[in-house]
Amino acid sequence: MHTLLGAGLDGRQFTDLSTLSSETLLTPTARFYIRTAAPSRLPEASRWLVTMGGGGRAEHALRLDELQAQARPMGVHLLECAGNNDPANFGLLSAAAWAGVPIGWVLDRFAADSQFRRVRVTGFDDEQPSTTSVPGAAWIFTREELEERGAFLATMMNGEPLTAHHGAPIRLVVPNYYGCSAIKWVTRIDAVSNDEPATTHMREFSTRTHQVGMPSLAREYEPPVIDLAATPVRVEEWATSDDRGAERRLYRVVGIRWGGSARRVMLTIRFSHREPFVPVDECADADSTPSWSLWSHVWTPSEPGRYQIALRATDRAIRTRRLDVYYYTREVDVG
Repeated sequence: MHTLLGAGLDGRQFTDLSTLSSETLLTPTARFYIRTAAPSRLPEASRWLVTMGGGGRAEHALRLDELQAQARPMGVHLLECAGNNDPANFGLLSAAAWAGVPIGWVLDRFAADSQFRRVRVTGFDDEQPSTTSVPGAAWIFTREELEERGAFLATMMNGEPLTAHHGAPIRLVVPNYYGCSAIKWVTRIDAVSNDEPATTHMREFSTRTHQVGMPSLAREYEPPVIDLAATPVRVEEWATSDDRGAERRLYRVVGIRWGGSARRVMLTIRFSHREPFVPVDECADADSTPSWSLWSHVWTPSEPGRYQIALRATDRAIRTRRLDVYYYTREVDVG
């Protein structure tokens, strides 16, 4: 945890979520997860340009200082890697306070012809060989979805300039979209036609973003939305006493919920597939749906052993694709 493993496309850093509390919901930048580390040949920020192209018009370049002059606070937003599924190191998930430039301001600098209805955002990539990822980082959106989601080009996180591993000097953030679409090291924004093929990056993440098959065209690609999700992050053992002074043990499960668009969600929990789901004791409303919130539940195991902690939403009308297949189920051994 909190240590960069590997380099380039194979670089990973996992965030330890077990320490989260109501006072520590922001992830310090040094501990914010990394799915892909900075390329070795990343150009200097002083020479950085974001080139606007396509749409039948001459290219136009935005300098870094032009973007920085327009930057403003954009709020707290969570990012999650679409491949965040390893119970042994579940930690490709973090939240930070971001600052940047709303995507609408950027796109207004370059009005494309009306036939070009989509926007391709491309990041720097020196295409080094990789055992875990496909070279090339670009994602295609419609302008409407970017603006509806409140997307922005980030220049700062947690009050400081972005670090190289987190996309410096410019990265895209699309609230409540999986991190694979949050393109780092943005170098180009192009207007493209409605028949534009899906990028290699989109195809690589098609399964992990719940696509049906591997879409060949960008317009066939469903938005990589993070559904409502929840998982435990720690189990606390408490020593208490009953009315007669006899000691007994209680267990308090603390977890997080994120994703979706609902502020108020009632969760249920179970500790074995043989048991029914029961309401979670404490499940506060989310202050901001692009971030995460805490829940907790007091539990008394019937006997020592290994338990599986699974969660569901009470409202079955809410889409919870990963909870439905127990993607975030975690195990705990009770002595």
